[in-house]
Amino acid sequence: MKQLSYDWPWKKSSPRLGFIGLGNMGAPMARNLAKAGHDVTGFDVATVTVDRVTIAPDLKSVATGQDVVITMLPN
Repeated sequence: MKQLSYDWPWKKSSPRLGFIGLGNMGAPMARNLAKAGHDVTGFDVATVTVDRVTIAPDLKSVATGQDVVITMLPN
């Protein structure tokens, strides 16, 4: 079986992650990604702080310049 490969842009370094939704589930996930060495920028409509996560002032800021954006939103 032939193995497929893709040349990910962050292959030599950790990806820059945007995380939208830092509530009960999102905050621990973003924190764990940051602890694992990823550069995580997060945003939530509520004023929150998450260890090792840079909090963005708005949605545009959290998405700009990221390799991946993760959303953890209700409904």
